[in-house]
Amino acid sequence: MTLTIERGRHDRIGATFDGDGVNFALFSEHATAVELCLFSPDGMRETHRLRLPERTGWVWHGRVPGLCPGQQYGYRVHGPYAPEDGHRFNPNKLLIDPYAKRITGHPRWSDALFGYNPGAKTLDLTFSTRDSARFMPKCVVEDPSFFWGNDRPPVVPANESVIYEAHVKGLTHLAEVPNPGKFLGIASDRMLDHLTGLGITAIELLPVQSFLNDRWLIEKKLTNYWGYQTLNFFAPEPRYLTNGQINEFQHMVARLHSAGIEVILDVVYNHTCEGSELGPTLSFRGIDNRSYYRLAPYPRHYINDTGCGNTLNLDHPMVLRMVMDSLRYWVEVMHVDGFRFDLASTLARDEAGFQPNAAFFAAIRQDPVLNRVKLIAEPWDIGPGGYQLGAFPHPFHEWNDKFRDGVRRFWRRDHRPAPELAARITGSAIQFDHSGRAATASVNFITAHDGFNLMDLVSYSQKNNLANGENNRDGHSENYSDNMGHEGPSDEPQVIQARALRRRNLMATLLMSQGTPMILAGDEIGHSQQGNNNAYCQDSPISWLDWSDVDQDMLAFTRRLVAFRKNHPILRQKLFLHSKARSSDGKSDVLWWHPEGRRMTPSDWEDPALSFVCVELRTASGTPAYADLEDAVFLIFNAGGALDVTLTPTPDGKVWSRRINTYAPDAPPERIAYGKLSVPAHSVSALVLENS
Repeated sequence: MTLTIERGRHDRIGATFDGDGVNFALFSEHATAVELCLFSPDGMRETHRLRLPERTGWVWHGRVPGLCPGQQYGYRVHGPYAPEDGHRFNPNKLLIDPYAKRITGHPRWSDALFGYNPGAKTLDLTFSTRDSARFMPKCVVEDPSFFWGNDRPPVVPANESVIYEAHVKGLTHLAEVPNPGKFLGIASDRMLDHLTGLGITAIELLPVQSFLNDRWLIEKKLTNYWGYQTLNFFAPEPRYLTNGQINEFQHMVARLHSAGIEVILDVVYNHTCEGSELGPTLSFRGIDNRSYYRLAPYPRHYINDTGCGNTLNLDHPMVLRMVMDSLRYWVEVMHVDGFRFDLASTLARDEAGFQPNAAFFAAIRQDPVLNRVKLIAEPWDIGPGGYQLGAFPHPFHEWNDKFRDGVRRFWRRDHRPAPELAARITGSAIQFDHSGRAATASVNFITAHDGFNLMDLVSYSQKNNLANGENNRDGHSENYSDNMGHEGPSDEPQVIQARALRRRNLMATLLMSQGTPMILAGDEIGHSQQGNNNAYCQDSPISWLDWSDVDQDMLAFTRRLVAFRKNHPILRQKLFLHSKARSSDGKSDVLWWHPEGRRMTPSDWEDPALSFVCVELRTASGTPAYADLEDAVFLIFNAGGALDVTLTPTPDGKVWSRRINTYAPDAPPERIAYGKLSVPAHSVSALVLENS
């Protein structure tokens, strides 16, 4: 079949079906020519090679009449191969379109994927003439239109949010659902019933943009399970599609929205899967290496603030545009509700270091599409000045690892952990109370995909990552974990009971703290990763949730805690609590109590043996009258022995009622008639002031 190519348009980057043909446009500032390669329906045979006829600015473009969605394609880009100058063009390598909406699969590892000859002494300075097309997945022209019906994003306020971090396959692979391990599996009735029954308001999915299986992992018979090696920022990961259609992702989003659940994507815009100068040439490197990546002063090498071999160059306007176009695509076309930015410090670093008002943040904050969705930063990377907790601008939320470590250390009875816990349960104000930020800016978590999960946190004192094939050298060594007297699985009733109580305490602390809580999928059902605290390569029972062995007691208690948080807005305020008097009644918005019934003193807080925190919370000072909440909540976190706590006097007609007792999780509400409460050892109690 003879095809013609016309001028086309430069303003529609990517492959755009217009009803009578497809417009192709590709950015490359330093290329000398761009060839569009079309393939047979099976992707095995290159049927046409058409040179894009026009260049407008830095965009090469052309339109092919008669092409339809489903057409497979890729690019070959011509230009200098001069690694010393930062250029790595090689037209022998078929390249993925950075704007492709779907790709057919994953690269099949071969030396042909490299722009140089891997066996040569000078490595990347050599030039490979091997054609990579048969080893490469192909891009697919897509019409992403979808009938959304009455789909309406839930738009859950930040102070009502409870996030659930999950992996598409890990969550569903062993569930009795249609299409396990796929987007459609999450959309199943059983998964929706579980999520709505738990009470979460948002599911945060580990990377679902298409990613690479690293060669060294494949050679070890492992895989890139988590997905933090992005190949393309627009295309959904093929392994999560059942029939290869992107509308499966859209269907999942629509189903979650119908259940009132938001969808947040974990996205990786800090680096790509092409790695260092010794990595493969799959897309960006071969299209315009010098534009897409931040290069070292000697541009043969890359700046590596991410630890993954390269760093995306968001200082370049067209690279920044690609990222912004990608984010808008996922919001406008795929209807997602927010993003969690991996290694977000990288996105705000220039030659002078981290910049809170970097171009990327400024672009998002002024964007009418993106400034209305949830934005969450992982506020660190390995680059200079990389740890930036609390430094991100509104409207960003931030993962708070100080909350994680402070809570873990309190329950482990580390040295002087009580003052740290007090700071964390009231919103980590020292980090976040500035620039008009809300207490909800702190995303609180005890566990996440990276590190021990909740069961292993109370079952292992040492990591057990031997299955990763790195001789247990990978993963964090300091986890502030506690095996409760026995390393690993135990049949001893005393150990089992102690671990169950500690898990309840940790979950209760998370869900009773000011900020935005995030629960790791599986913690609510007792999932263990067998002590593996870095399961990035474990597409195995280590990572898959086993729905045939659910800890029903923990599940029921977690549901109860989420409901308790939802029913008591004092636990989820936007304003910070600073022991200030309220104008409405002159009472302080937060009071720290000693079990003897007196206010805590500085010497009390300085006691290294302090093992409890007793706090009375009220509506924050400065809260407008129309947003006034309830009377008071009294929380007792006791990591030591049994206590008798003298409660504060109640107003006439009011009484304290204990609603949560982690030592007796099924206990009914208990009214405290005489102002003194017996608090079991190693437990959390939550009381509310109610009508007598």
